[in-house]
Amino acid sequence: MADSFAGQTVDSVRRALTVRFKSSAVDSAEIDSRLLVGAVLGLDLTGLITAAHRQLTADESTRLEDFARRRLQGEPVARILGRKEFWGLPLKLSPATLVPRPDTETVVELALELLRAGGAPDRPLRIADLGTGSGAILLALLSELPNAQGYGTDISTTALQTASANAAHAGLAHRATFIACDYATGLSGPFDLIVSNPPYIRSADIAGLATEVREYDPRTALDGGADGLEAYRALIPQAAGLLAPDAILVVEAGEGQSGEIAALMTAAGLWPAGTPKADLAGIERAVSGRKMPR
Repeated sequence: MADSFAGQTVDSVRRALTVRFKSSAVDSAEIDSRLLVGAVLGLDLTGLITAAHRQLTADESTRLEDFARRRLQGEPVARILGRKEFWGLPLKLSPATLVPRPDTETVVELALELLRAGGAPDRPLRIADLGTGSGAILLALLSELPNAQGYGTDISTTALQTASANAAHAGLAHRATFIACDYATGLSGPFDLIVSNPPYIRSADIAGLATEVREYDPRTALDGGADGLEAYRALIPQAAGLLAPDAILVVEAGEGQSGEIAALMTAAGLWPAGTPKADLAGIERAVSGRKMPR
């Protein structure tokens, strides 16, 4: 099997791999096969089309078979390749970081909407991302806010190293500072915007998650305690104390959690900044609160 693709054309290999993935009920089989073949050959979609009739070498075949085996065992493509795109930014991953999901872009969208509704987003801003992981949310915001300074926190120094490398690759290192601490405990305010995608899966539900999440995402980035809200109880009061008057907190929420999270914000002295924003599946994914002027 190690050299089963050797001598076959790029197009036939991609098709055969798609069939193999589909027969094993791999989600997004066609996209996964294209990404893996492209990674082995160093080709994007256009390159794969142009090189459709090129034959794979034995070394390329061996590497692709290894990738295919790992995918069939449940390892997500992002982990195999060690990278994932988020908000148009190519991000490196590490075992200490969550794979960024498209759903999380809802947090970025809502934060930008609220900032733009409140005045010129080009003004100097201080923003913080609590539990930054790969730096995905923070770097997406910095890419849209040219005069913002960003601070990302995480309890994992490995995650912070990954986030710092991503900031450098995106040309944003001069505006991003990374701090090892638990949520906001190592920060000093005031901030104009604080964002977070904390762990929100109920502990008892983790065993039922998809293999690619349960086995490959760090448990600390998933486990939200008995009711999934443990992290919010910690970070929302911390964030509320660091927000400037009229500043905003935006957090990601799990399905059915938006109401309880909004109540925690109210209890911490924050007012709703707007209605929760739904993701493409219709789930209320981003919840916001505003620090009212005294």
